[in-house]
Amino acid sequence: MKKIEAIIRTSKFQDIYKCVAGLGVKFLSFYDVKGMGLEHARPQTYRGVAFEPSYIPRTKIEIVTTEDLVESVVNCILTEGKTGEVGDGKIFISDVIEAYRIRNDDKGESAL
Repeated sequence: MKKIEAIIRTSKFQDIYKCVAGLGVKFLSFYDVKGMGLEHARPQTYRGVAFEPSYIPRTKIEIVTTEDLVESVVNCILTEGKTGEVGDGKIFISDVIEAYRIRNDDKGESAL
């Protein structure tokens, strides 16, 4: 099993989700994150006062899946998440040693 973590543009989340769901991925987690990288934050205005935030809002997706789906999931994220501009995001893949389903003690891939 592998864990795929992707930091993406929030505007691309729905496109990536549709693609990944079409592959048969049964579960994913996502949440808003803030970060800094090569892209610089754009100046914003709040109540008439201009300011430049020191971070850029993004969405982080976490997917644990079987090894046979890893390449397809990564291709979905790369295809649907790409704008060609700085700040499109990153993908990280790591090994998952074990998984358990709390409800009925399923173990391994059957817990997914």
